[in-house]
Amino acid sequence: MSEESNPTVVIETNRGAIELEIYADKSPITAANFLELVEKDHYDGLIFHRVIEGFMIQGGGFDRDMNQKMAKKTIKNESFNQVSNETGTIAMARTNDPDSASAQFYINVVDNWGLDAQGTKAGYAVFGKVTRGMEVVRDIEKSETATEAGHPDVPVEKTVIHSVEIQ
Repeated sequence: MSEESNPTVVIETNRGAIELEIYADKSPITAANFLELVEKDHYDGLIFHRVIEGFMIQGGGFDRDMNQKMAKKTIKNESFNQVSNETGTIAMARTNDPDSASAQFYINVVDNWGLDAQGTKAGYAVFGKVTRGMEVVRDIEKSETATEAGHPDVPVEKTVIHSVEIQ
């Protein structure tokens, strides 16, 4: 990977492929963490486990039986990078602790500017955008959801991540 170009990553699912440009230039810590997890096949076999129509689709943390797969480390929040949670961007999910992101990510299906850093308050770090396959994202967004294993907004029909590959 050259410093001048951002890597392309393809998420292959049972509903189709989602191609992403990863912002190694704007979100270097977050991008490096995501790419490291991709190289370790962390995401293979996981699902989009949280889907809220008109908000976002989230994956990277659970398998189809809702068993959680944890990453080994958390990373520093990069939400002050001036990259907004706009439609089609990918960002890191986290807890209330700004520096708690590890492996779970979400793709914005609308402009979610409320998730951006506000003044000194950290937001959610955007680290890329969908370049192809937004129709797959929209298809996942329309999933019927229910509560499963104590988690709300879990799609009834699972969208499985078969693989995530750096192109």
